[in-house]
Amino acid sequence: MIEIRRLDRLRRQDLRLAPGYTSEATYQATKSETFGEFRFSLMRQQLDAPYVKQWPDLDEDFRHLSQVVTQGLSLGAYDDDQLVGIAISEKREWNSTLWVWEFAIAESHRRQGLGRQLMERVSQAAKTEGMLIVVCETQNTNAPAIDFYRSIGFEVDGIDLSYYGSSHVGADSVAVFMKRKLEWSIDASG
Repeated sequence: MIEIRRLDRLRRQDLRLAPGYTSEATYQATKSETFGEFRFSLMRQQLDAPYVKQWPDLDEDFRHLSQVVTQGLSLGAYDDDQLVGIAISEKREWNSTLWVWEFAIAESHRRQGLGRQLMERVSQAAKTEGMLIVVCETQNTNAPAIDFYRSIGFEVDGIDLSYYGSSHVGADSVAVFMKRKLEWSIDASG
């Protein structure tokens, strides 16, 4: 039975639940500028061959994410005692957002609704903390992630053409920022 609970600590192997991704499509980024007008677009394109991305194992990332986990807003999905899903989230007070820095489901547990359940719990935690928006960042080359986030209520809210170090449109990866606005009900009782 799957149990979702607070992630108390982070181990290196926890970041290997999804060591990368494979995508059959990409969202091609384009930009145009004229006097008084700027346009950015993302257009889905099928690929001739799958795009395969493997994440590097960086000490800096591990240290940062380990620190984020200490805030107490990160969650793990466990099948018995085995971690099969992870959501590492950081509260940003200044703009009332909860940033999800790492979100992954083990291959063996995908397409069973676990990702949706885990993100719902992230959204509940964000609301409990008074946050207004949940933010995720992915890459234009990760069409499955973009499609998943959109299917659970996230919208593309921005792109950054040079987030990964290249200012060149059409570069290997462009950052895609996805946001889910949290719904708040007003208590009429007072």
